[in-house]
Amino acid sequence: MAGLERVLGSHLAQGLVTQSVTNYLNLAGIVAIVLWGWDIFAARDPSFIRRSVRWALWVLLPVTLALLAWLHLRLDAFIDFETSTVTDPTRFHAIHSWYLHVSTVQWAASLLLIGATLMAWRADDRRPTGASAALESARP
Repeated sequence: MAGLERVLGSHLAQGLVTQSVTNYLNLAGIVAIVLWGWDIFAARDPSFIRRSVRWALWVLLPVTLALLAWLHLRLDAFIDFETSTVTDPTRFHAIHSWYLHVSTVQWAASLLLIGATLMAWRADDRRPTGASAALESARP
């Protein structure tokens, strides 16, 4: 984001751009969370532990997304969009710090969930299906 700050000339100008983009990112996050939840629900992962870990990580995603949306609204309250100024920089920066911490938790949970999802898909791909499953079950 340092490049964006250089182009726009200030942290505030950069923040105003990211402020509007965040709404679209949050919408994309909702779609991703719904699809990921469906994948976990529909998966035939044989590992109870991995399914449990995936659900626990998945639960973190809507919780952090809701918290980020709430913090985003709080941050917006400190911006005067007509004058492009922050009305209370101290409180703004304190809330923004929380925003960054929560987004880091969301990012880490997403990375772990990606890894667990790939492992679940791999396990599912290795399960015998159709004729091969019938042959496996017929073996003594």
